[in-house]
Amino acid sequence: MNHKASFGGRPIHLVLFDLDGTLADTAPDLAYALNQTLEKHGRDPLPFAKIRPHVSHGGIALIRAGFGIEPEHPEFQQYREDLLDIYQKNIARETVLFPDMPQVLEQLEQHGIGWGIVTNKPAWLTDPLMQGMGLTHRAACIISGDTTPNSKPHPGPILYACKSAGITPKACLYIGDAERDIVAGRDAGTATLTALFGYLDEKDQPDSWGADDCIAEPLDILRKIGLLVND
Repeated sequence: MNHKASFGGRPIHLVLFDLDGTLADTAPDLAYALNQTLEKHGRDPLPFAKIRPHVSHGGIALIRAGFGIEPEHPEFQQYREDLLDIYQKNIARETVLFPDMPQVLEQLEQHGIGWGIVTNKPAWLTDPLMQGMGLTHRAACIISGDTTPNSKPHPGPILYACKSAGITPKACLYIGDAERDIVAGRDAGTATLTALFGYLDEKDQPDSWGADDCIAEPLDILRKIGLLVND
């Protein structure tokens, strides 16, 4: 069955997701890795609520938040390497798809709409995570932060994802929880949605990012493209 999904008057044949904070709730495993790193270096662990808003911004942001230092600090790189090493070894420990996201993916597939990932996470972390969640074979494309010469907010990774899936950007919807996601999607020519259920902090102003719309929960994706009407 091939439903004519649409958004803002444009047909949607491909839905692309940011990974951390949009498709999957990776925060528990990244928080675990940060706290293990802090304890390894004689620091007290941080409450999960303090770590969660930094997760979408990667290892540098996590070390900055955990240790209160900048990348120029002589110990910064070692802390970051420790964090990523611990994270890789625990990459699918507690990570799961966000609530109702499995239904979203199933509905897209049932209606003949491809879906894929465009993340700034490096492939050596993205690939085992997708494998651990059993999603590798289902994705139309998996584009990591080092797949192309540039990472988001550059539009290159999204353009590459569309090309890989054989879909034009005009028929694509990109969903993310950070400003760089929306900028990348907009500059690539896709429709964009801000995932408000993701890892936003109090300083974020999603209304100013220029997304076409925002969503409060994963099922809103289906509602926005007309695949979930009577719920």
